[in-house]
This record gives sequence, structure tokens and C-alpha cells, in this order.
Amino acid sequence: MDLVYGLVWLLTVLLEGISGQGVYAPPTVRIVHSGLACNIEEERYSERVYTIREGETLELTCLVTGHPRPQIRWTKTAGSASDRFQDSSVFNETLRITNIQRHQGGRYYCKAENGLGSPAIKSIRVDVYYLDDPVVTVHQSIGEAKEQFYYERTVFLRCVANSNPPVRYSWRRGQEVLLQGSDKGVEIYEPFFTQCLSAAAPAPELRASESISASPSIKLLVDDPIVVNPGEAITLVCVTTGGEPAPSLTWVRSFGTLPEKTVLNGGTLTIPAITSEDAGTYSCIANNNVGNPAKKSTNIIVRALKKGRFWITPDPYHKDDNIQIGREVKISCQVEAVPSEELTFSWFKNGRPLRSSERMVITQTDPDVSPGTTNLDIIDLKFTDFGTYTCVASLKGGGISDISIDVNISSSTVPPNLTVPQEKSPLVTREGDTIELQCQVTGKPKPIILWSRADKEVAMPDGSMQMESYDGTLRIVNVSREMSGMYRCQTSQYNGFNVKPREALVQLIVQYPPTVEPAFLEIRQGQERSVTMSCRVLRAYPIRVLTYEWRLGNKLLRTGQFDSQEYTEYPVKSLSNENYGVYNCSIINEAGAGRCSFLVTGKAYAPEFYYDTYNPVWQNRHRVYSYSLQWTQMNPDAVDRIVAYRLGIRQAGQQRWWEQEIKINGNIQKGELITYNLTELIKPEAYEVRLTPLTKFGEGDSTIRVIKYSAPVNPHLREFHCGFEDGNICLFTQDDTDNFDWTKQSTATRNTKYTPNTGPNADRSGSKEGFYMYIETSRPRLEGEKARLLSPVFSIAPKNPYGPSNTAYCFSFFYHMYGQHIGVLNVYLRLKGQTTIENPLWSSSGNKGQRWNEAHVNIYPITSFQLIFEGIRGPGIEGDIAIDDVSIAEGECAKQDLTTKNSVDGAVGILVHIWLFPVIVLISILSPRR
Repeated sequence: MDLVYGLVWLLTVLLEGISGQGVYAPPTVRIVHSGLACNIEEERYSERVYTIREGETLELTCLVTGHPRPQIRWTKTAGSASDRFQDSSVFNETLRITNIQRHQGGRYYCKAENGLGSPAIKSIRVDVYYLDDPVVTVHQSIGEAKEQFYYERTVFLRCVANSNPPVRYSWRRGQEVLLQGSDKGVEIYEPFFTQCLSAAAPAPELRASESISASPSIKLLVDDPIVVNPGEAITLVCVTTGGEPAPSLTWVRSFGTLPEKTVLNGGTLTIPAITSEDAGTYSCIANNNVGNPAKKSTNIIVRALKKGRFWITPDPYHKDDNIQIGREVKISCQVEAVPSEELTFSWFKNGRPLRSSERMVITQTDPDVSPGTTNLDIIDLKFTDFGTYTCVASLKGGGISDISIDVNISSSTVPPNLTVPQEKSPLVTREGDTIELQCQVTGKPKPIILWSRADKEVAMPDGSMQMESYDGTLRIVNVSREMSGMYRCQTSQYNGFNVKPREALVQLIVQYPPTVEPAFLEIRQGQERSVTMSCRVLRAYPIRVLTYEWRLGNKLLRTGQFDSQEYTEYPVKSLSNENYGVYNCSIINEAGAGRCSFLVTGKAYAPEFYYDTYNPVWQNRHRVYSYSLQWTQMNPDAVDRIVAYRLGIRQAGQQRWWEQEIKINGNIQKGELITYNLTELIKPEAYEVRLTPLTKFGEGDSTIRVIKYSAPVNPHLREFHCGFEDGNICLFTQDDTDNFDWTKQSTATRNTKYTPNTGPNADRSGSKEGFYMYIETSRPRLEGEKARLLSPVFSIAPKNPYGPSNTAYCFSFFYHMYGQHIGVLNVYLRLKGQTTIENPLWSSSGNKGQRWNEAHVNIYPITSFQLIFEGIRGPGIEGDIAIDDVSIAEGECAKQDLTTKNSVDGAVGILVHIWLFPVIVLISILSPRR
């Protein structure tokens, strides 16, 4: 006896320690599937495969447990699910993909995490079945295709169809089926990877046919290349010269798509008002699935002249960059021309044509520079050579405006020079301002100025590595701190002297206000407790002058100046109602201020609803139901004691909230599960529930959830009750292997021509409107025929390591067997993995009178299980059998309730250690509960 008492004490201490940890639990996850799948293989080498046809809707639902409620995310192998689907679906419990495509097959992962332990992850592989139209091609050899086919030659017909799973090919000649070896003139080669279609997911049969024919040939009725002027219309004509059947013609462009203004008419392509952007290679392709497609191409060239530039090169044999009398000067002119071979240049001096001579040497190309250039070399420069030289570029075909470039050579023509005004570097500005960086350029002609970053390889404000300026000014709008640094301005070689670039540096200093942390922080603390706020400087410029000030609302609390520290603190020793509010700490320099904000409040944190309640629908009557609402309190010790909760409830879709207070006695412990029963909820309506904690400070944060009526089926079985009032009859299903089905019925809705003298006149509770399940034994039913009703699959509760080896359940139901032709009612227990072995659990036969009887049976399942109700038709029509109010509860049935007659000997179950039962009951009484 001492041993028993010692064991009771030990288990009590253990369970008290466990309950003190509360109901916080890491997440668990299961994936279930819905929708119309071709085939579902639940377990195949421990891999879950979900097969579906292309174009159908995929629905995967992730069932999670854990507290707080886990966050769910769907991902896919080699990337996020949101890479391929709408983002709104990947964070929901149900992943829905409408019109699924073949590339969307693969492995999908459901990840659930709530900050406790490791995330829970489950996966399922989705296999998308598809079958494309087969394509038949004709070849003269297996490896290559010829353009013509001749009589008495061997040809190969190749049939290809993209599919999953691989297809089976069959050949016909007309209506005749061709088989290997049956026709001497035919050989059939089966690809090694083909196989029969899976019977579980049949795909439609598709056919393709082919007659012995010729591959296509075409020609273009246009020149190659085609050179046109901008604005002209161009027409390309492509005609077929062979091919059987007649080929189809398509036009494509080598790079990009056809211009939007393109007009297509069979093999004719027309481009109205052509532009330079429309230039390129256009190809006509003919295809008739015989051999290889035929292709002919032409190149469209659109004439253009653009980007005229010049540069002056002093005598290259001297190191002087200036132009001097008696030395050589070269003037270069460059343009971009299409086509380049039509480009011609003309030179003029002061408006008069200039021809090449011994002292004025004109060259059309320069091997040292890019194409499209011309040079004028002036040998032994004289005063008479001063003047304006003009370079004119034109195209031989005409139709394009010429480009004219003027270059002045005089005594004032000097190379460039760059300087930075003294007051313009360093240049100090503030973040967000507009600033102009200046480089003064002198010389004639004035070259283009190029701006770039000198201190690091980063882009300029416009995103390019260099910015051009014609007056030496760089304008930057909305300056940011990242733009601080050195900038380089330098002369370009274009439109100026071809000499070593001149350059100068400008320093830009951007001042910005302090960056501080935290930008915002909420602090929850109860009254008469202390709190300290700290504001830290991360970066600022300038940093030499930093001051701070603390305020509560508009009230100034403290000011000061930073010395060497990087933060400032403000303590409150004892909080009261006057100390609650928003505290702002402003840290200030010349450029502005950075602000830390602290919300100090006594509001309680929001409660966390508990979603893993076993059988929350604990009362299930005909019109109403009751719901066990459970929750824990987040950080209950952070603020003052919670004295009550304000409960608000409203029917879904309604505006008005009905509110009441739930009093709380004593302190709430972290993780403590609080329960409140919601009663008289109308079936099958859903309700919004709002819960708000109340302290002496006032209201805390609210949390809202939706509760829905559903059959009380749980991931782990604790309690189950079904009165067959729902449309889904508590997930009971009909057995496909029986002779007929059970029927859902109520006395108020049954057929007036029902068979008298049999069946119930009300449901088990006596209601004429309540529902029950029964077997209809009228014709055409025959004696001995069976109707079988299958319960959902129940997962047993986790084993208690200190309790019995197997969990006991009390299974009970009401049955009605009234009529002179009553047959037999059997109940079987089916365990997981025993799909063909059903263990008899209970049986009864014969007339029991016009009344409902109740049966109780203990069951001891060792794994997931199902219950099966089997009704067998008797010798006549007055043999209706009914069942109602099926219940399963954890724990053995009371001895006075156990069925003592009509039960089958050898009922399924494993002997429970009876001596532990009083121990468990005593422990449950002693364990503290709210």
C-alpha cells in the first residue's frame, strides 16, 4: 500500500510540473488534399504523391497544431511558391492553384513556426499528368531529313508526343492496325523510355496521321539586302515552290518581335513608314511537318546619319598643345552612317569647296580611329589658313539630310583649361537640398565636360558612370549622404582639342541629421515599477556638436550635450498614471534632429486563442451548439494583474457586438489555459469572438478569432459526438462494397408513404425534426442484403508514459430496431493497416420494440481506427433499423453502462492495467485546474 501511495505522490508532482509549463507547444503539421485528383498515393516508399491532370485545380491544405498559433508558409523545391503563384495563397493554410500547368509540378513544402522549437515541415510531391497532340514527321533516314521522297525508297515516320507519364504508341494504316512482324514492309521502333499509361490516371487518346509527302521549299521575291529611306513603306513577299501538304508560312525577326504596325497577309509582310528601329533581318519560314522547315531571310537597312563630332589635333611631332604658325594642324570629323559604304564627305573653307592639295591633305578614312571619319591635314600653317572649315557628311542614295560641322581655326584657337573656383570646393550642403558643382572651362572651342566620381567606382546620380555638361556645371537634385565625396571634371576629346584631358577635383560634403535607435519602442510596465529608456546615436554629420532633449508629450524633461558617450538615458523610478505616455528623445546637430520614441503603457498584452482544443463543440443539440473557448495570456506578468476579460461576440456578417465580462480570480500564470463556454450558438452559424484583458490601467490589446460549427472531429481523439444533424453527417461515408446505403432521415421530412409498423417516430431525443441514419428495407431490397456506414478515421491520443500501455475509449450509440422483419445490426472495428480485417465489436438482431436503446462498449485501439455500422435486411419490408447519437469518449465506460447482452464474444481490445485506473482518477482530482 505504501508503494501505491508513493507512486500517486510521484505522478502528482510530475504532472503539476508539466502543467506549470502551460500549453505552449511547438508546431506540428499535416498536409491533406482536396479537389479532383486522378490518383492519390498516400504512402509509396514513404513518399506522398498527389497526381492531378493539367488544367485542373490543385488544393493542398496544411493542418497545424501548436500554441501560439503557428504561422504558415508554402514553398516549392528550388524556390518560393510565390515565384509561380499569386502571393495571397502562399501564406494561407490552403494552397490553391487554378488551371495548374505541367511546370508547376514538383515537391511542395508546408512550413509552420511559432517561435517554439524548430519549425515543422511536411512535404508532398505533385505530379501533373498531361498529353499533347502527337506530331508525325517523315524522314528518309533516322538521323536526317531530305527534301524529296521517292517511290520504292525507305522512309521513316516518327511520332512524338509530350506526356506524363510516358505514352504508348500504336500505328494504323487507314483503319488497319500495324503490328510488329505482321507486315513485311513495316518495322516499328519503340523508344526505350515508353511504357503503358497508369490505370489510376488515364489520359485521353490522341491521334496524328501523315501521308508520304515532300518537305517545303520557298523563295523570296525581294533583294537582299534591302536599303530604304525612313518613312517609306516596304513589302516582303514569300512564296512556296514545293511541299506536300501545302506548307504554312510565318515571318519572324532575328532579334525581338515584328513591329506592331506590321501587316501580314499570308506570305506577304508590309511595314508602313519604316524607321531605324525597324531595321534588321527578317525570315520567312515554311513548315508542313515533313522534314525540316524551309527558311529564307533578307536584311532591311534603313539609311541614317547621326552624331556629328569634330576634334583638332596640334602638330603631333611637338609637345606643345597650341596651334602655331609654320606647324601642322589636323582637323577630324566623324559621323555615324547607315549604310557606311554610302557615306561621303565634302570640305569647305569659308563656304568655298576645298580640294586636296600638297598643303591641304584630305583623307576619307583614318585607320587609327573609328569608321566614318575624314581628316583635313594643314601642312605648314600660315596666316592665310585661318578661317572657318566646314565638314559636310552625306549619303550617296540621297533622301537623308546632310550633317554639317563648322570648325574655326584662328589665333584665338587655344587648348582648354579647367579650374575650380575657390569657394566651390569643398562644397557643404544638407541632405535633400539641390546643389551645383562647378568647373570653369576656358579655351576655344570649349569642349564638353565629363563628370565622374573620383574617390570610388560608383554611378553618378543619374545612374551612369559619366555625366556630360556643356557649361562645366553639374546639378544634383535631392542630395543624399551617399553622394558625399570627391568628383572629377575633365575635358572630352570631342568638339575640342585632341590633347591630354584636363581635369580638376571638387569635394562635396553632405550634412545629415543623426540616425538613432530605436526609432520606436513600446514598453509595457505595471504601476509603481521602474523603467529606463535609452536613445543611441548610430551616425551623424557633423558629429562634433550633438545635443539632446527628452520630452513627455510637450513637457520638456531634460536637456544636455554629448561628450564621449553615444547614447542618452532617461529613467522613471515609479510609474503612475501621469508617467504613462509617449516619450521623445531628440538628438540634434547642425543638419537637423533624429528622434527616438518610446510608448510607455500599462496596457495588457493581447490574449492568444488556443486552436487545438479537443472537441470544442461540447454540446451538440438539434438547433444550437456550445463551444469551449480557450486561450492563454501573453506575458501576464508584464503589467498589473488582469482582473477580468471583456468578451464580445457577434454573428458573422452582423454589426452589433454583444459584450460581457469574465471575472478572473488570482494571478494568471504564463501558459495557463483559461476556458470559457459559449452556449446557445445557432447552428450552423459562424461567430466572431473578441477578447480584451482588463487591468486597473484600463483595457489591454484585443484579439479576435472566428469560430465555426463543425462536426467534433479532432486530430487526436479525446471525445466525439455525432447526431447526424450536419449536411456532411460528421464525415461518415457509405461503403462502396455493400448492396445499398444508409439514409439520413427525420420524422418531419420522411415520405408520407413510408412503411408503417417499422422505424422510429422521432430521433433519439424525441424531436420530430431531429435527424438519424436508417436502412430502408422496402422493395427492391432483398433478404440478406447489407448497408455499411463508415466512420471517419480517428487518431488515438498520445500515449501517457506513466499510464496504461493503450488508451481506452467508451464507444456508445443509440439504436432502433422495431418491426416484425428486423434483420441484424453489426458493429465492427477496423484498425489502420487492416483494410480487409474487421473485428466484430457488437451485434444485435430481432424486434426490440418501438423505442431507442443505448449500447456501450469499451474499445482499446492500438493505432488509428474506424467504426463500421452494418445493417442486414430481414425477411420482409417491416425491418427498418436506425442509429443516432454516436459517441466516443476517452476512458472506459461506467460499469453500469456496459452492454451485457447481444454483444459478440471476443470483442476487440487489449487488457488495460486495471490497478492504474484509480491512480489516474486520483491524480486528475488532485491536479490544479482553473
